[in-house]
Amino acid sequence: MLEDVLAIPDHLRDALWRLEGARIQPADSAGVLVCGVGGSAIGADLAAAVLGDRLSAPLLTVRGAELPSWATADWTALCVSYSGATEETLACFDAAGALGMRRIAVTTGGTLVERARGAGVPVVGLPGILQAPRSSVAYVLVVTAEVAALSGAAPRIHDEIEAAAAGLEARVEELRSRAAAIAPRLTGTLPTMIGAGPTAPAARRWKAQVNENAKLPAFFSELPEADHNELSGWGGAPAGTPLSVVLLEDGDAGPGERRRFELTAEAIESQGVRVERISSPGESRTERLLAAVMLGDLVSLLIAEERGVDPLPIDAITELKEALGRP
Repeated sequence: MLEDVLAIPDHLRDALWRLEGARIQPADSAGVLVCGVGGSAIGADLAAAVLGDRLSAPLLTVRGAELPSWATADWTALCVSYSGATEETLACFDAAGALGMRRIAVTTGGTLVERARGAGVPVVGLPGILQAPRSSVAYVLVVTAEVAALSGAAPRIHDEIEAAAAGLEARVEELRSRAAAIAPRLTGTLPTMIGAGPTAPAARRWKAQVNENAKLPAFFSELPEADHNELSGWGGAPAGTPLSVVLLEDGDAGPGERRRFELTAEAIESQGVRVERISSPGESRTERLLAAVMLGDLVSLLIAEERGVDPLPIDAITELKEALGRP
């Protein structure tokens, strides 16, 4: 798992190469629906955050087995499943086909590849050597951003992705050092990750990685919404409950947003809760968001190591799928 995290810069470059090999043709769309769950969905969320106000059409994530009721044939459906067997993604793939949507599949193989090839749908192949589907987040980010460009929904950011890969490589030791300092302060606590705007999906990723890698409960939220309700609750936890908050800030945030983070941190700390403020470094939004992702992944693995748990197995998830009769 650690090797996969440290290889994220290589994943970015490899994803660009794999897209070229897929030979996806440009075709303007009303927008892009990214159909996937777990690591597939968060990669799409990160792509939407990276593109931000550069989007000229919607880029939306569908976390479920049904497309929106308003979806029409002029949308593009990007169907992502690392295994190729995700029930929700397969259902959306079939529904998009029934509507006449342009479809693109992203997977390592399985049923999704079989259905895509049978329907003449292009496939972007993911490497099957990753330790877990959650390690494919950088691949999904790149594929989503590039498909958005090929669908006329955003400009191409190929050069920004290449530069981000180089920047992240140069920051690896810095990120490992920061993770080593942060992890002990979160170990033994119930953490909530809070982002704002572009860092909101990074906060969601931190939460999910603590869940899956460290096998611990964790939560996420975002500003400014959290300031309108959650601030009232931090002081009400039962005595002795070890709480912590991670505030993920964009290193390029404006003074108003920085001030909101500062005041939010003060308000939470005044109620006896530990707060970690983290500003993500980087020259571009792509680099900053992926630096935040890498940092969170590293922190989750260090917490897992401290607890003596193996980050790879996800027995509770597997058992639930089996009980539901799903692959």
